[in-house]
Amino acid sequence: MSLVELIARADERGLAASGLACLDRCVPLLGGDDELLRPLWATLTEGGDTGLWGERLEQARDKLGAPEDSAEDEAAVLARRMLDAAPPAPADSGVRVWADACSVASLQIHRLLDAADDDAPVDARREGRTEGMPPLVAAELRRQITVLELLAGHGAGGLRPALEVSTEGRRVLRAVVSRRARGRS
Repeated sequence: MSLVELIARADERGLAASGLACLDRCVPLLGGDDELLRPLWATLTEGGDTGLWGERLEQARDKLGAPEDSAEDEAAVLARRMLDAAPPAPADSGVRVWADACSVASLQIHRLLDAADDDAPVDARREGRTEGMPPLVAAELRRQITVLELLAGHGAGGLRPALEVSTEGRRVLRAVVSRRARGRS
């Protein structure tokens, strides 16, 4: 099943976790630490208080502060937009739109950071046309699919493994960002 189909079939928890996972993997671009979004993940667990989502979202935004300046690179701008566009509640009517936009933005970020050329549109990748896909983009696409499959198959029980998938992706992106920074100096 394509990523587009998985997003279309996901429930509210799956959508919120999918968008959050994309954002979580891109936190290194915003200068956030690995625990920044952990309180948001906790609101999605069985018995978690989804009413705290908005408060915890604002706390994460406050910790990151305002965007630095217009000189931010495109990848960081896309990551900031994911954070800024997050819905005020995980069951908000806009959660599907946000999750879909996070998916596109995260794939675009990985494409921008991948050293390989890729001229295929991100939407084509999300629909399943994966031939010739650069490795960083391919790995991000697999992570997005895995997160949605875990949540579809296990509900709240899929959150822990989904977080682990996201953590692995964050480490990979942090290493790429670090390499890029060393290359610029």
